[in-house]
Amino acid sequence: MEKRKPQIGVMGSAADLNYATEIEDLAFAVGRIVAEKDGITVYGAEKDYDSLSTAAARGAKSMGGLTVGVTYGKGKDIWDKEGLTDVIVVTGIERGGGREFVLVNSCDAIIIISGGSGTLTEAAIAYQMNIPIVALTGTGGWADKLAGEHIDARKRLKVEAATTPEEAVSKALELARQKK
Repeated sequence: MEKRKPQIGVMGSAADLNYATEIEDLAFAVGRIVAEKDGITVYGAEKDYDSLSTAAARGAKSMGGLTVGVTYGKGKDIWDKEGLTDVIVVTGIERGGGREFVLVNSCDAIIIISGGSGTLTEAAIAYQMNIPIVALTGTGGWADKLAGEHIDARKRLKVEAATTPEEAVSKALELARQKK
């Protein structure tokens, strides 16, 4: 019997945070490498604009990888101009915790890239659920703030720091294997 492919979540800033093209390129590389390593890229599918998570899905599709987009509200109308999402999970609930819970709970590990309040919510949910978190440093936002830290005094797990997309994916896959 074949083992289940690891489901690696990629969370990061939405386009309204005006991230740099270089950061988007790093997110693309993360998704590409997840696909090269035979993982599934799971991401928060936005409805109204692009995101670093969507860039990771583009990277995964560039290698023929499998992508799962978890969206909020009703309907499968997501920001997916290239047809890159293989599976759309429609939660029927809004942003701010509900959608993020479904998204994170679907992952074996998550990688955060930059990130605003949604990424912080996703990291906190992962922490509470003991789902490994890897932060791609040098990207700003919550990734830089949380890298190498525990989210609270319980010290359940440390947010692992990675300096390159390759290191981030390798750490996420290794942590996901250890967790099983």
